[in-house]
Amino acid sequence: MSRLVDFHSHFFSRVFFETLAGLSQLPGTVDARLERVAKRAGLELPPRETDKHLERWLAELAKYGVSHLVSFASVPEEADAVLSAAQRAGGHLTPFALVNPRAPEAAARTRQLFERGFKGILLFPAMHRFNPAGPEAAEVLKVANEHSGVAVVHCGMLQVKLRDLLGLPRGFDVQAANPLAVIPAADAFPAVRFVIPHFGAGFLRETLMAGSMCSNVLVDTSSSNGWMATQAARTSLVDVFERVLGVFGPQRVLFGTDSSVFPRGWRHDLYTAQREALGALGASLEDRTQVFGENAARVLGLA
Repeated sequence: MSRLVDFHSHFFSRVFFETLAGLSQLPGTVDARLERVAKRAGLELPPRETDKHLERWLAELAKYGVSHLVSFASVPEEADAVLSAAQRAGGHLTPFALVNPRAPEAAARTRQLFERGFKGILLFPAMHRFNPAGPEAAEVLKVANEHSGVAVVHCGMLQVKLRDLLGLPRGFDVQAANPLAVIPAADAFPAVRFVIPHFGAGFLRETLMAGSMCSNVLVDTSSSNGWMATQAARTSLVDVFERVLGVFGPQRVLFGTDSSVFPRGWRHDLYTAQREALGALGASLEDRTQVFGENAARVLGLA
């Protein structure tokens, strides 16, 4: 394959951890909360210096032969750190940022993100309780449409382990995260590439329907896809790829891992599992080349 592009990762800078810890009502200072959570979760807190954290990510990419990484700012406060990292990454990182359409001045912030160099936005309908096709999201998506941007719309099951460890309430409404709601949004904003991650995270059938009806809807393959255990019929990763490729075709499937924290680092295990699943399916080299790199390169406008 010519290049390996991971379309789905979280930068998870120190700002991300400090922002969530600051929201927690657990006793102690922010640093004390973080140290306790890190110990319980078996993760390493990133250094405060963004450049040092970036160096570790770049070392991971070099180690595993990943040519490019889409990296998310997973809270609004993290946007500056992720943009700074992308600007210093030598062309190896593309920044996306979380947007809450219900927040004040959300459309103006979205416009600023695109003008500063972000290529896409990350939307969590279940977390922020909005309809992707409703008026809450319309102004944000209108800006994305003007910039021919990407909107990653998290659908289906949602769990943020760090929030749970910090005792933050979930308050997620999975009913707001149905991929069917992406269909009217994709119709209304045809210049936006809508990406449904994790194969729909439990809403595989609905994801397939959205992909069948809208050519500007894509799907990403990220995470361990534990949602497969919730399906009525026994489902394997090979089964999922077969269904997705049959509906989306090899040109609208984007490889991703959902890599996020250290010491785990880049999820080579997930890459291996997906590569083996496509091999078992008998996918051609051309199709695998599209899925593992060329589709993302086209969407991101990489040379």
